[in-house]
Amino acid sequence: MKRRVVTAGALAALLAPQVFAQAAPAWPTRAVRLVVPYPAGGGVDVLARALAARLQERWGQPVTVDNRPGANTLVGTELVARATDGHTLLFTTDATFTINPHLYAKLPYDPDRDFQPITRMVSFSQLLVANAELPAGSLPELVALARSKPGQLSYASYGPGSQPQLATETLKQKAGIYIVHIPYRGIPQAVAAVISGEVPLTWAGIPSARPHLQSRRIKALAYGGSTRSRDFPDVPTVAELGFPEVDANVWVGLFGPASMEPQLAGRIQQDVAAILQEPAFKAREVEAKGYELVAGSPQELRSHIAKELRSREAPIRYSKAKVE
Repeated sequence: MKRRVVTAGALAALLAPQVFAQAAPAWPTRAVRLVVPYPAGGGVDVLARALAARLQERWGQPVTVDNRPGANTLVGTELVARATDGHTLLFTTDATFTINPHLYAKLPYDPDRDFQPITRMVSFSQLLVANAELPAGSLPELVALARSKPGQLSYASYGPGSQPQLATETLKQKAGIYIVHIPYRGIPQAVAAVISGEVPLTWAGIPSARPHLQSRRIKALAYGGSTRSRDFPDVPTVAELGFPEVDANVWVGLFGPASMEPQLAGRIQQDVAAILQEPAFKAREVEAKGYELVAGSPQELRSHIAKELRSREAPIRYSKAKVE
């Protein structure tokens, strides 16, 4: 099977619609594995498991979720890049394709050559959350506190180059403050550290933050979206508070290995979109968890990756994050 080769400079040339007129081969013929390069329990994992259950019904084959966290998604991503069974898919976030290429001097996979984009499923913005006892109830109060105590506050992320790290480092650069970075294994662990008071701050998506906000174990200081969250309308955006450069937006996408035929990618995208748009699934697994539905085509995903590859350069420069 001939592999498609796509260079970063050639991404724009692939934006023209592809025609899926040819019949896709019979698929799946056995169990399908969704590799999630994040720990179990986080928002991405929860969405993957909900979607896997519905895909299993639709495809008539087992669909399992395989959590392979580590190294800013590199562990699970490399596994899919090397997969040859034809039934292994990557269920990941934007970091894999728009942050890691800037962050690492050498990747164990080629983000252009080694994958067939399938669909950008949902997007969401993160909340800046704090331990309930932190003596700051808003972002301006946090900035004032950090200025009065340089180097005495810390924040959690899930590693160098992660969205929480990039957002906070951009905030530090723009606000002229110094807050210490403490990396954790994943968002669930970072949020748990904030709840316990081990670390006072992190960024988290609404699915991860909501139950702890409702129980008042943490509080929200700002929202990373361009407009206020419909779930937390009283929380101002970072742009409203004077920091429009802070990017706390994430999307979740599905990818196959490069050997996947475009016709099959198109068929999988249609199946996934149909499930995401089911009224009950959309209400329960998308809207109730603070996600925005995208369900885009393979071409839309290629286009979005090309655009974000450029826009991520400045936040990574602010963060000074580099991994050899």
